[in-house]
Amino acid sequence: MLSKLVIRVITSPVIIYIIRCTIGLAIGYGLLIKYPDYQLIWTIISIMLVISPEGANSKKLSVERFKSNLVGSIAGLICLEIEPNLTFWICFLGILITILTCYLFKILNMARVALVALLIILIQPHTTDMGIEITPIIRTLSVTVGCLIGLLITVLTSPIIRGLKRHYGIPLKQL
Repeated sequence: MLSKLVIRVITSPVIIYIIRCTIGLAIGYGLLIKYPDYQLIWTIISIMLVISPEGANSKKLSVERFKSNLVGSIAGLICLEIEPNLTFWICFLGILITILTCYLFKILNMARVALVALLIILIQPHTTDMGIEITPIIRTLSVTVGCLIGLLITVLTSPIIRGLKRHYGIPLKQL
């Protein structure tokens, strides 16, 4: 009975995705509770953006999402260095930088993820107890930490799933 349950879990992309997202939520929520002053809600959002369901390209997708989140975060920091006040033109500049950078790095298919990261950095409020200057940097670090956590969850669970599939004699698809 236990082996049937394990087989059901390791052969279901939906269940694997739920498990990965639950692990990500637990880690992100734990960080949010432990460090409430650091806007770690963005960490949880970034974790969820990077985690991929099990499948042929799960690691590749997670890496591309990680890269695109970094592109969007850095574009947001560049825009806020140019103009700390949010305006239409700063948002437009951020979108332009983000899309062109994604194109140059051949991750245009992940531009939507990069644009979400951009907006996370640009959207107000930029005020915290630490000061207006540090908030975008804290937010960028929060997004980056979330991306790393999401990437690690996908990368570290893949060998476990492959090992279990081998153990139960389930054919491995390209992971």
